[in-house]
Amino acid sequence: MNSSLRTRLRDHLARIARALTRTHRPVSPLDELVRIETDPAYRALFFAQLDAALDDRHAAEQSAVVEEIEAAAERLRALIRSPGDHERAA
Repeated sequence: MNSSLRTRLRDHLARIARALTRTHRPVSPLDELVRIETDPAYRALFFAQLDAALDDRHAAEQSAVVEEIEAAAERLRALIRSPGDHERAA
């Protein structure tokens, strides 16, 4: 590899490293909304991420409900197996 190519490659990698470590300024909500409304590709990405987040939240809530139902069912099974233990505990 010649020195000119190595120098260009090193400079290019340095720019990439700076870009990856640079802190980004927060985007104002209005700017974000304008971008969502005006950029079809960004809008599609935004809605895909929103749908995924809603699906994740729904799945988490559903799992929590299933766990609560299973715990209640186990308590009922325990009561059925040993009804006297429940009366003594009360």
